[in-house]
Amino acid sequence: MFSMPALMLGNLPMGPAYAQAKQRTREAGEHLAAVVAMIDSGHFKQAQARIAQALAQPELSESQRRDLQFQNERMRRIRLDFTLDRAQAQAKLRAQIPDLREEEFDDWDRRGLLESMTIDGDKRYFQRAPSNLFRLDADALKRRRADAKPLSQGPMERFNAHHAQVRDAALASGYGAPRRVRITQSLTVAADAVPAGKTLRAWLPYPRELPHQQEAIRFIASTPANHRIAPASAMQRTVYFEQNAKAGQATKFEVSYELTVFGQYRRIDPDKVVAAPANSETRPYLGERPPHIVYTDDLRKFSREVVGDETNPYRIAKKLYAAVDRIPWAGAREYSTITNISDYALHAGHADCGQQTLLLMTLLRLNGIPARWQSGWVYGDDGYTNMHDWAWMYLAPYGWMPVDVTSGRLDSPDPQLADFYFSGLDAYRVAYNDDYGRDFVPAKRFDRSETVDSQRGEVEWEGGNLYFDQWDYHYSAQVQAAKQ
Repeated sequence: MFSMPALMLGNLPMGPAYAQAKQRTREAGEHLAAVVAMIDSGHFKQAQARIAQALAQPELSESQRRDLQFQNERMRRIRLDFTLDRAQAQAKLRAQIPDLREEEFDDWDRRGLLESMTIDGDKRYFQRAPSNLFRLDADALKRRRADAKPLSQGPMERFNAHHAQVRDAALASGYGAPRRVRITQSLTVAADAVPAGKTLRAWLPYPRELPHQQEAIRFIASTPANHRIAPASAMQRTVYFEQNAKAGQATKFEVSYELTVFGQYRRIDPDKVVAAPANSETRPYLGERPPHIVYTDDLRKFSREVVGDETNPYRIAKKLYAAVDRIPWAGAREYSTITNISDYALHAGHADCGQQTLLLMTLLRLNGIPARWQSGWVYGDDGYTNMHDWAWMYLAPYGWMPVDVTSGRLDSPDPQLADFYFSGLDAYRVAYNDDYGRDFVPAKRFDRSETVDSQRGEVEWEGGNLYFDQWDYHYSAQVQAAKQ
């Protein structure tokens, strides 16, 4: 027999000290999990007490402290989303339904059509719940006053000639019908949001060159003129600025550029589709990626009910696409406040584009179909703009193809055009993100306002992150036809 030194894990001996460190890490994880659960169930005071208790432990690492401190910030953000009491929610509805009845409100509330959260015993309604109601319930929509403004809809959300133009142009090569677009985007920090003389650090989205999707990117100008464009390898690409705040003045960051965007369309023979290979191209986009891509029991059950005995990957994907497309769109609470977005989309009774996309991606991956994120802005010839998220899926032997479940099935008698967004994209969108929740270049020092996506921009100073209530943003797009 002979003795051996303690096994090493990095520089940490796997002896008593290692066991103690492991126990502290486990306890910190338990604290965080308990806090998250308390917040999700609306017990904010309990969560705050648990956070204070955990932060009092000197052994916590810096990352563990930041995780716990963010939960305090998450509660603040939730309160900013859930601002309405019952009387205020009813007042917003009465602006569109003047003769609103109490029993109507109670019925919609009981059915979960008015999103709410009870925080420490106080029931609060999501600030967009009154307007969302008309997207979720046909009877409520009928009750709106006749002169109410129609519900907004993007130009590409309904079938038009451009879809056919893309399909026809792309049948030979997979892409076509390009548009040249000039983008101007700005982020304006409110006056005196930080002390005068302090440096503001800002990031605005900036597109990557993606062959046959978006090309010929030309930087035009920026404010301030000094800027730093992240490398094309950045999956959430940005242009970075610094500027000193001035007393009593708003601080504006702005960038302008042009690029050419191509529409996408793939024609697929379902009988030729086979299981995707697990290789370097697909492996990163298979499997779970907590916290938003997790194979929960409810998600597995939903998948079994939708997929049934189907084994063909194309037909599985088509079934999942149709099932998620049936979830009605509604304005969303901030993503940073949601613990698991795909689970939220499965249960909330409504979802916006990013929530639907993450749910579809999770279901596809669960069924062995690689899926990855893409997002940016959409626009129209008439000045319309909006943030938007979609996905790409891998169907062998065809490869990667786009899938926009929020745009969903179009009203066209032509089956190819009706299913255009199952394997196609219009040329009225710029992609800024080829993944979600990835670091910026240069990296932020503090937690982001939007922890998943990157569309509005981000800004911080030495004192911390500036949230959406401290700045505003603007996005414009001028579109013209481009030669292919």
